[in-house]
Amino acid sequence: MDFASRLTRSPRPFDPDAGAEAAILAPWASGALAEVLAGTAGCSPYLKGLLGREGAWLQGAVDAPEAALAALCDALRETAPDILPTALRQAKRRVALLTALADLGGVWALEQVTGALTDLADLATHLALRACVSAEIKRNKLPGATEDDAETAGGMVAFAMGKMGAGELNYSSDIDLICLFDETRFDPEDFLEARASFVRATRKAAAMLNDVTAEGYVFRTDLRLRPDPAVTPVCIAMEAAERYYESLGRTWERAAWIKARPCAGDIAAGNRFQQSLRPFVWRKHLDFAAIEDAHNMRLAIREHKGLGGPITLADHNMKLGRGGIREIEFFTQTRQLISGGRDPDLRVRGTVPGLTVLAAKGWVPQDAAQVLIDRYRQHREVEHRVQMFNDSQTHTLPRSAEGFERLAAFMGTEAESLKATLRARLEEVHAVTESFFAPDGPDPIEPAEDDAVTARWLSYPALRSERAVAIFKRLKPDILSRLRAAAKPEEALLAFDGFLEGLPAGVQLFSLFDANPHLIDLLVDIVSTSPDLARYLARNAAVFDAVIGGDFFRPWPGAAALQAELAAALGREADYERKLDTARRWAKEWHFRIGVHLLRGLVGPEDAGREYADLAQACLAALWPEVQAQFALKHGDCPGRGAVVLGMGSLGAARLHARSDLDVIVIYDPAGIDASDGRRPLPARTYYARLTQALVTAMSAPMAEGRLYEIDMRLRPSGTQGPVATSLESFRNYQRSEAWVWEHLALTRARVLAGPAALAADVEVFRTEVLRAPRDTAHVLQEVSQMRARLAASKAGHGGLDPKLGPGRMMDIELVAQAGALLSGLAPRAVRDGLSAAADQGWLAAEAAQRLQDTYDLCWALQIGSRLIRDGAVEPDALGAGGAAFLTRLTGTQDMPGLQDRLTRCTMDSAALIKATLPPPEEKP
Repeated sequence: MDFASRLTRSPRPFDPDAGAEAAILAPWASGALAEVLAGTAGCSPYLKGLLGREGAWLQGAVDAPEAALAALCDALRETAPDILPTALRQAKRRVALLTALADLGGVWALEQVTGALTDLADLATHLALRACVSAEIKRNKLPGATEDDAETAGGMVAFAMGKMGAGELNYSSDIDLICLFDETRFDPEDFLEARASFVRATRKAAAMLNDVTAEGYVFRTDLRLRPDPAVTPVCIAMEAAERYYESLGRTWERAAWIKARPCAGDIAAGNRFQQSLRPFVWRKHLDFAAIEDAHNMRLAIREHKGLGGPITLADHNMKLGRGGIREIEFFTQTRQLISGGRDPDLRVRGTVPGLTVLAAKGWVPQDAAQVLIDRYRQHREVEHRVQMFNDSQTHTLPRSAEGFERLAAFMGTEAESLKATLRARLEEVHAVTESFFAPDGPDPIEPAEDDAVTARWLSYPALRSERAVAIFKRLKPDILSRLRAAAKPEEALLAFDGFLEGLPAGVQLFSLFDANPHLIDLLVDIVSTSPDLARYLARNAAVFDAVIGGDFFRPWPGAAALQAELAAALGREADYERKLDTARRWAKEWHFRIGVHLLRGLVGPEDAGREYADLAQACLAALWPEVQAQFALKHGDCPGRGAVVLGMGSLGAARLHARSDLDVIVIYDPAGIDASDGRRPLPARTYYARLTQALVTAMSAPMAEGRLYEIDMRLRPSGTQGPVATSLESFRNYQRSEAWVWEHLALTRARVLAGPAALAADVEVFRTEVLRAPRDTAHVLQEVSQMRARLAASKAGHGGLDPKLGPGRMMDIELVAQAGALLSGLAPRAVRDGLSAAADQGWLAAEAAQRLQDTYDLCWALQIGSRLIRDGAVEPDALGAGGAAFLTRLTGTQDMPGLQDRLTRCTMDSAALIKATLPPPEEKP
């Protein structure tokens, strides 16, 4: 489609005489296009001059503007180095003219305009770099390089920073570049010579782009964003740059690298370098400390540029002033820095794409994001107009009334209307962004304190830095007032003191609370309920990130979705140990979510038990392939059909609590293959035994991020005497001919959690086959009675509030349910289903089954609640008011004496029912 048919608007000629000259400069134009040219020439002396020089080219370009730009770029790529400087300047004039007219006439959206300017900058940079490095190679100044290396600049790369990196160059923008070279391409003795060659090439390439000649210039080029520009050369080694960012990099440099991308030279090397910078730019935890850094940068820019104070339109800086473009960019980039470490979807370069994805993922309110997107585009159009007057890198609105009249004419409107619109837009942007960086509000009045407790806080590690103290000083009054509102203020204060004492560092967490005050309520709830849980949070405070992660209060996703999410997170890490740490961080956050939901009554004991089990299953299923892949690097792929992980006990029954370990069995099928085929092959039996040990290590080894789960493999065939991994054939033979009744009881709760689908199906078919075999009811019940007696002798409970061990408690009832499941031939895993099956078979009365289930539900509620808030037996006197209130709410009782009384009555009743149902245990001679 041609240019004229796509016009939607037109400037008015501020200088009618100058506007009339457009008809002389472009006599071929007519209709709406002639009007746009007249308005353009009548407002911009610069564009009128370009029309005079490039009008003949424009005549053909307007027939198909996009094709004209593509042809121009193709021609540049074939241009000889000796005439490249002139050709680049001519191309810049033509692109400047065409993009200006497309902008002024509404032919292209803002993104197309800035994209066209950026595309030219990318190509110009690459061609200049290629030409200058080629010259170095021809002079034999770049060690080991040949002419074939010129296209990749001999291992050198230019990174486009800022607006160029984001594809957002403004109309008269300079370009910010960081030039690095890959030192690994050179022998150490050639390093200095190579660096000198790259430095010369960089300077010459910058001059080719930057110098003003009779033909004009290409782009003003700024190389000062590189590391420590006052003391480093214009091109430095990647290794030196990486060391700088790791040790000295600042928040503004992290923000700069959000938009960065390799645009010229060795793009592949640039991508590798940028990948290595990912931990510097994208922190693994939510980084709310970046808010204060960004706010301080904004204030510093305002002070340096003299841009503080209220908004006044005359001389107002549309980029750096209040409500301007930079405030929108800072808002976007800071939010990306905060959250992009945990949400890779936020790692986009452009401002509009950044706001769009922030809103879509719930990090920014949709209405606020849309306001900023609209104002950003509108601000950029105004910025372009003031730059088009004279091709000057300015962002300042006119000072005089005449200047505003010219700007209004250029924008096709009237001056007073333009002023009112600009002021409203600027004030709206300022209101949205300022509330994020520096929320207004009076300083809180600090309540009276318990000096004996609070006086020691400044000695704690979390408050050892001035910055942490400054942030905590703002938080402290609010924290104290909320603690005093707790049911037992003294207990709450002491519990918070324990949390603060165990906190190793404070800046990030205090910044998180400062930006999200509702988290203080959650913290007070937790410390008031469980000092033990508060101490855990002190060591793992990063789990608070999950609360504001967007999906913390959404419905439970289920095991499959969790597995997919963790697998994706692991896939983004190249290093095996980092994968294991990633799994630990990820699991902690979901573990914390379940605990908080249970603590606040958002889920009940039954649902929470299933969610803990889903989480464990997801960890096993996602890590198992990673463990196998790592093991295969040395010993080769799994021989045969691979191996599955079978969950046993509570894991198999999908009912875990906060401190559950995982009972598992590993079953493999070598399918007749004797050994692996890796660098260090192993016999199949040894291979799978060591692979299983690797899984146990991956799950339970203490690392920087702690451990995932303790693994218990004592339920495998032959117990601790048997191999840690069992072949499918051996498993079948053992279960058919050697297994005890108690092992078949355990099999009723077994469930495949990870491994190849085909092998998993075979294991499940066999499990069902074993459990459906005919059995003598009297024999099974006698064995259950014997086992119950052995457990009573070896695992005496703590009595009182112990929900698990002892007559009529969880383990006792589970035995009856497993007997019902085993004798049913249907192999149900849940306790409820096993008790129902026993009632259906007639050896347990239906009313008795329901009473056992009621007792079990009470014990489970106590079990999952008590294990959330403390590690060990429930001691009523040590619970505190918050812990006691939590357990009584969870169990539906009024107070702790009421809970203890109900537990005693229910378990005594259940014990009597079980004793009456089962035969008495046989006395052994």
